[in-house]
Amino acid sequence: MALRHPGTLAGRLVTLEPLSQEHREGLAEAVRDGELWRLWYTRVPAPERMGAEIDRRLELQRQGSMIPFAARRSDTGRIIGMTTYMNIDESTPRVEIGSTWNAAGAQGTGTNPESKLLLLRHAFEEWGCPAVEFRTDFLNRQSREAIARLGAKQDGVLRAHLRQPAGHVRDTVGFSIIASEWPGVRLGLEHRVQRHFDEARGEAP
Repeated sequence: MALRHPGTLAGRLVTLEPLSQEHREGLAEAVRDGELWRLWYTRVPAPERMGAEIDRRLELQRQGSMIPFAARRSDTGRIIGMTTYMNIDESTPRVEIGSTWNAAGAQGTGTNPESKLLLLRHAFEEWGCPAVEFRTDFLNRQSREAIARLGAKQDGVLRAHLRQPAGHVRDTVGFSIIASEWPGVRLGLEHRVQRHFDEARGEAP
């Protein structure tokens, strides 16, 4: 089964656009917000490496293992980060959502939960995936907690799994959401997105 590119995925807080070199300057500006490439436990490109990172992701797309997106705030139109479907297994079908980063100023605004909502909804409801995976460095507690808040369950830890740019070999924590859990996860994400949307409009209780 071929997992066709979904194209643009539009939400109320964020829009996910098929990644291209046209996003390079916006992404370079976004990554400077918080100097995210300096976080030693992540793989976030420095501004001067953004073009090469886009090329890398697009090459993986051509090979069939990744579908990359640029994330744009729906209210301001500013580019705020990147995310992907990766480790694509068309035979199951099964995907991982990962290689995600967001500008510091966008964190806590609801754009990340809505990005996950858009990606998960397409994976479960259009592609019919029985499961969607998430992976992160065990030392990245912020990422582990964010994945757990989505409603994903921890599957296990791959010890000494992957060498990071800073030089350490990371333990990779694996999480997943399965199809039977998706309706409840979807309701939780929709509630979070609605709350942020109401706050942005000044309508929160």
